[in-house]
Amino acid sequence: MKILVSMPHGAVRDSFFTDDIREKLADLGDVVYNESEKNYTENEMRRALGDVDVCITGWGNVKLTDDVLSGAPSLRVIAHTGGTVAPIVDDSAYDRNIKVLSGNEIFAQSVAEGTVCYILSALRRIPQYCAEMQKDGWAHKNWYNEGLIGQRVGLVGFGAVARNAAKLLRAFDTEILICADHVTEDEARRYGARKASMEEIFSTCKIVSVHLAQTPETYHIIDKSLLSMLSPDALLVNTARGSVIDEAEMARMLSEKKFSAVLDVFEVEPLPMTSPLRGLENAILIPHMGGPTIDRRPFVTSAL
Repeated sequence: MKILVSMPHGAVRDSFFTDDIREKLADLGDVVYNESEKNYTENEMRRALGDVDVCITGWGNVKLTDDVLSGAPSLRVIAHTGGTVAPIVDDSAYDRNIKVLSGNEIFAQSVAEGTVCYILSALRRIPQYCAEMQKDGWAHKNWYNEGLIGQRVGLVGFGAVARNAAKLLRAFDTEILICADHVTEDEARRYGARKASMEEIFSTCKIVSVHLAQTPETYHIIDKSLLSMLSPDALLVNTARGSVIDEAEMARMLSEKKFSAVLDVFEVEPLPMTSPLRGLENAILIPHMGGPTIDRRPFVTSAL
């Protein structure tokens, strides 16, 4: 069996392919690595696939379209080390009876953990008090923070990340509301939650956590109307995709202290230095690090 690892040479690939993983992979067949420091172009990918049986892809991999796959008559498995496979394959892979795998579930667990971490950090104002401790030596007399226990949390979207987040949130005795058309009331109850509309979630929840996929239908679905429903003490958390929120409108409202936010994703990444989100006291900005944490990456590769 011939295995192609199309991820380019570098630290990211090394974090997924530890020495142990490389040894296990070598036991399975003849392994060829992309030894350049860039992802293959379409032509390079087509040539590299050749007589390959298994292709292991990573972030930024060229899309494996019908044209690219035309040079891979032996290919039977595409194993993507990322979460969603949408940027990597189209229907032609399935039409060719190629099995497509991903690290989605392990990614989802890690992003869910990150989501809860962000919520706790914001409610307890950890970044603020860490900075004050470094600068002033101790907390100010009239300090204030909050906890997650007993709070009402709205999950907008209910894919793998949100499902894992719901499991974690139950440990804090939270009241969980879910907005997702495909979720039944019975399924929501299995997660200790109930279904709700977007309007109810944005107008009544202390914490609103966004878990929507990026599609044409979800572009700016969280708009001025919904954002204006948030209370001044509400916390908006986005670990999904930046484009699902009207970022300009959100930045304006945050500057007016309409609510607070923890943002791990943005419409343009890296976030431009000129972004109005920068410098806001009520916005915690994370450079798209929700998950998986580095220590979980070898588990993604071994699970494939």
